[in-house]
Amino acid sequence: MRIDSAVKIFSGTGSTYLAERIAKSFGTRLGNINIQKFSDGEMQPVIQESVRGAYVFLVQSTFAPTDNLMELLLMIDACKRASAGYITAVIPYYGFARQDRKDKPRVAIGSKLVANLLTTAGANRVITMDLHAPQIQGFFDIPVDHMDSSAIFIPYIEKLKIKDLTFAAPDVGSTNRVREVAKYFGADMVICDKQRKRANEIASMTVIGDVKDRNIVLIDDICDTAGTLSKSAAMLKEKGAKSVRAVCTHPVLSGNAYENIQNSVLEELVVCDTIPLRQQCDKIKVLSTADLFAVAIRNASENKSISSLFIHSNMNYNK
Repeated sequence: MRIDSAVKIFSGTGSTYLAERIAKSFGTRLGNINIQKFSDGEMQPVIQESVRGAYVFLVQSTFAPTDNLMELLLMIDACKRASAGYITAVIPYYGFARQDRKDKPRVAIGSKLVANLLTTAGANRVITMDLHAPQIQGFFDIPVDHMDSSAIFIPYIEKLKIKDLTFAAPDVGSTNRVREVAKYFGADMVICDKQRKRANEIASMTVIGDVKDRNIVLIDDICDTAGTLSKSAAMLKEKGAKSVRAVCTHPVLSGNAYENIQNSVLEELVVCDTIPLRQQCDKIKVLSTADLFAVAIRNASENKSISSLFIHSNMNYNK
């Protein structure tokens, strides 16, 4: 099928706030779409302009409720049936990513199921950010552009000009992500090793490494209940850290997360706008991903590389 030069960006209802910023940064307007809702809870996206032969980018994070995922699948199907030339699902936050393996008997691998659903619906490509497990890219048989929030967080940390800087991983699973940033700054890193009783409940935690008289930056991909971050920050302070702040890409912030953050010893929690905040908190600062996604969309539509969008100090997308 011939693909026209037209690039059209549409948004689901869950990510309109972000899609509007992406479209503005890209230099266009959001496409005209109507998400009809029926009294029984069903929804039906109606594309209200021609997408025949066009590059179509559908922006929708798949955070709770799962209606956001279903809405995205229906949008993809609508564009496919309207003869769109190439359909890219732009998923700033990829839900179900924590279900990436069979770690106990008789459980679903949710992230693989979502990958199958997106491909079956008709997506030709996926652009996402900071998957909980990078190997999820292997669940897809279509191209996946895995954006790195370091391109947003690093310029912010550089502006702070923090002395005696040490980076911390809140758990062993975050070590690779934290090691890359620490290497960029030429700084040390430590690990907060935790053991859980069950999901969202920590049994014990120890710090691996020296934090005395250091200013600590905790780095993680998801902040859910903020229990891990709060406990990690408290332990780091007990071990002699001068200050503790955290950067997390996706502010899931469920349960008592806002209260946990406000009452913690954290100087601040810096997050991206991949998920909208449910309420305000003095300690939470939001950095926008709009410019980064706009550049990724432009490069994808022009068949250019996106590798230049990773860790670089001269790239500041915090507008």
